[in-house]
Amino acid sequence: MITILGPTAVGKTRLAAELAYEFNGEIISGDSRQVYKYMDIGTGKDLDDYKVKNKLIAYHLIDILEPSEEFNLFLFNKYFYEVYDKIIKSEKIPFLVGGTGLYVHSVLKKYDLKETAFSKSRVEELSRMTIEKLQSKLFKINPRLHNTTDLLIKDRIVSAIIIAEKESAKEIESRKPMESLVIGVTNSREKIKQSITNRLKFRLENGMIDEVKNLLKMGVSHDKLEFFGLEYKFLSLYLRGELTYNEMFEKLNIAIHQFSKRQMTWFRKMEREGVQINWITSGDVQTAKTI
Repeated sequence: MITILGPTAVGKTRLAAELAYEFNGEIISGDSRQVYKYMDIGTGKDLDDYKVKNKLIAYHLIDILEPSEEFNLFLFNKYFYEVYDKIIKSEKIPFLVGGTGLYVHSVLKKYDLKETAFSKSRVEELSRMTIEKLQSKLFKINPRLHNTTDLLIKDRIVSAIIIAEKESAKEIESRKPMESLVIGVTNSREKIKQSITNRLKFRLENGMIDEVKNLLKMGVSHDKLEFFGLEYKFLSLYLRGELTYNEMFEKLNIAIHQFSKRQMTWFRKMEREGVQINWITSGDVQTAKTI
């Protein structure tokens, strides 16, 4: 596997697409928010970046969940390995691409996920969901489900989900640590800061506010928008009238810069824990091809 990581606004997706085109690969997103539908601009999906010389590079773990659904480290690992196996079977190279360091690191170092979802609090969390949401969740974890009686009684659905998650965790736990060439994309601090600010201005002027308005119309709550963080949190505050446009821009811009620094801190931590990251400058496709 090839892993491409780096802070926000350095061009990871475009580099990955160029390399996937060159080396017959498919891309697996390692991003905690791009899994959600209807959240395109704020999460930076930039789907046009997947087109290289009129060819659309296949990508995965993007637009697979509704904004109302949960996503976490456990589910990322479950979905990642399902996609990874398919790509390997098709004799292509998987490219794991993203800035969510925890998710990427969990695959590279094979985190122990056995206890992620089976505590009393997990049962309580599931029990708060509607039967319809629980049914949908169970089918996603276990598409081969045959015992339909599990889908009629809430307690049984909760039990079935927890059992299915335990089985998934065992399967993940049996995996060997992932061998991967890791490429880190970065730039000077000043260039990254300028890129973040320019990109934010562009997105605000080209539909990001309407994107958040549409999420609210769909029933996504302001609390959920705050949970999604960054763009969604601050645009929620703006649309509620708690911030002026200029205040929203300044606070959001600062928050994204701080987020970028935290990403780099995480990647340096990964290096200290034994992950070899081959750093290149943004846009340097030729160097990446020769690593």
